[in-house]
Amino acid sequence: MQKYLTLPVIAMAFALTTSAHAGHDGPRLNVPADKWLSVSEVIQKLKAQGYNVTEIEADDGAYEFDAINADGVRVEGHAHPATGQVLLGYDD
Repeated sequence: MQKYLTLPVIAMAFALTTSAHAGHDGPRLNVPADKWLSVSEVIQKLKAQGYNVTEIEADDGAYEFDAINADGVRVEGHAHPATGQVLLGYDD
């Protein structure tokens, strides 16, 4: 009887863990709020990196943005809240 209960318990634990991390697979940055750049500062940093930002918001400890890159391609990405640098692999 016990082996029949083990699998559902493991499956439930996995499902809860997976849903808690849905939409974000990278490490949380945990940058203190007083160290965050303002939205306008991050937009300027991204512009200097060749992005024309169309939308930006704080999400999961980073700035999430939509932009047009220097090649004219629409991109979605994340920027470090204290530096404005694009985070590669943050949400792959």
